[in-house]
Amino acid sequence: MTGRSRATRKRKLSLHTELWSVRTPFRISGKTWEQVHLAVCEIEEDGRVGRGEGAGVYYLDDEPAAMSRQIVAVAPHIESGISREQLLDVLPAGGARNAVDCALWDLEAKQGGRSVADLAGVRVPVDLTTAVTISLDAPAQMAEAAARVASAPLIKVKVNADAPLDAVRAVRGAAPDARLIVDPNEGWSVGLLRTLLPGLADLDVALLEQPVPAGDDAELSSLRPEIPICADEAAHVGADLERIAGRYQAVNIKLDKTGGLTEALAMIGRAREMGFIVMVGFMVSTSLSIAPALLLAEDAAFVDLDGPWWLAHDRGNAMRYEDGRLFPPLGGWGAPA
Repeated sequence: MTGRSRATRKRKLSLHTELWSVRTPFRISGKTWEQVHLAVCEIEEDGRVGRGEGAGVYYLDDEPAAMSRQIVAVAPHIESGISREQLLDVLPAGGARNAVDCALWDLEAKQGGRSVADLAGVRVPVDLTTAVTISLDAPAQMAEAAARVASAPLIKVKVNADAPLDAVRAVRGAAPDARLIVDPNEGWSVGLLRTLLPGLADLDVALLEQPVPAGDDAELSSLRPEIPICADEAAHVGADLERIAGRYQAVNIKLDKTGGLTEALAMIGRAREMGFIVMVGFMVSTSLSIAPALLLAEDAAFVDLDGPWWLAHDRGNAMRYEDGRLFPPLGGWGAPA
């Protein structure tokens, strides 16, 4: 360690945006991706470089240009040696803070010769089951897609309000042994939800993710659902957990929503204390985004980290996907230099 204090070390911030193509359109209720825009943050200090990636929160218009502006606005704080804890006060939750926070974690690992997992006191699974997502389409096409991944233990089914049971039934028929997550992405009304719950239970759905708009979920507190309902768009950071308690039985924690690993680790601890079923999710992104999310995955009931699987190609140190299993690479983000 040099004689300089952390506060007086000079860091260099680099920031750029990237455009990645998906191998096939990724459709959900209300949106389709054919390309993915990402913001990449690099922080160099004393010859070591930490990297982080932000995909942003698409339904909040959290796009790379906006993320870049946010990061540039606080660049003097970052370059003067801000800590991860201090970062929580100068950037709001979202993709920009995620990119910077993960870069700071990576930098600390490379400077200290310890992995981020060691620094955080967690274990990274050497392989784990991840959901494989079936994009929204006509039921016949969704059945064909499900048949190609039928050996996956966990399948996520994207639906909207147009005959969703037909879509789920088609996937179930093609993949009879898989556990199913159904995700309408806020596409249903509470009335439609009440109508559909018995049919979803008959199809042995394991989890229902954000069926109604986050702003219209108060009525969920009166439900006694046959299937656990998971908050996604309704819960971004730990402070949201009190509000959603009693409405949802599970919560999907994503680094782009929490604004990085620092808040996500705190949120997942609080969620478990409150009795929530924990899901770890993603925005469509490269393996640079998925690597820090793995630190949340060890004891999660549901893991949904197949983002890079949707890309036409991934960056180096890529995650490997095989039959619904995710195998992290050696080295790369979060590893000591």
